[in-house]
Amino acid sequence: MDEVAVVVAHHERATLRVGEVFLKVDGDQDRADREVRAMAAAPVPTAAILWRSPPVVALAALRGRAIARLGHPSSASAEAWSAAGAVVRRLHDAAVPSWPGTGLDEKMASLDAECSWLIANDVLPQDLVRRNRAIAEAARRPRPPVFMHGDLQVAHVFVDEDGAGRGNVTVTGILDWSEAGRGDGMYDIASLTLGHREHLEDVVAGYGSGVDLDAVRGWWSLRSLTAIRWLDEHGFDPFAPGCEVDVLRSQLQPH
Repeated sequence: MDEVAVVVAHHERATLRVGEVFLKVDGDQDRADREVRAMAAAPVPTAAILWRSPPVVALAALRGRAIARLGHPSSASAEAWSAAGAVVRRLHDAAVPSWPGTGLDEKMASLDAECSWLIANDVLPQDLVRRNRAIAEAARRPRPPVFMHGDLQVAHVFVDEDGAGRGNVTVTGILDWSEAGRGDGMYDIASLTLGHREHLEDVVAGYGSGVDLDAVRGWWSLRSLTAIRWLDEHGFDPFAPGCEVDVLRSQLQPH
């Protein structure tokens, strides 16, 4: 029998791997329904749904590997990052979903409260919070909504670089569509490059025109500021090298 490996687990949902099958368990049935709906509508590669028996969705493993891991240098080529940018553009150019992506309004609304919590509990220096709070304002700029993935972190983007250097780079799939819906495309680009700012130029090269770099940097700050308490409460370490707190520190360095 194949061993059962826990890929990720927290209070909201969990993903297990059994051989070449991933079992995603989500107690929120509406969210799970939206995820399946988004995967069906997205004009980009996704994992194949093998079967579904609420609260579980079984997904086939993707070919290749994740483009990077947060907190670790990426071994993926510039071509791979550009290919990821091109796939994100294809998603953003698709028909806009009728339902809103989850999370962005809550993040915006909670920004001041989370900043106050970080300072009041001596989690971060006041100056670091204050200056990132100012940078985060650029994320508030109104933009036309697009088909947004909503959680486009590097671990969710798989690439196959067989033949890299000859243009043979393939994005084999994008995982975890539970936050997908109508929203801000710059949030996706920021999520993909969070902690990997050195690859932003490669992603933009693949994505093409229309990238608001100030908004991307604003989302880096806003996402990190509003995530720290949640990460801590769910067993993750935002202080790990290269993760959210380091992202906030890097925001104060010259671009």
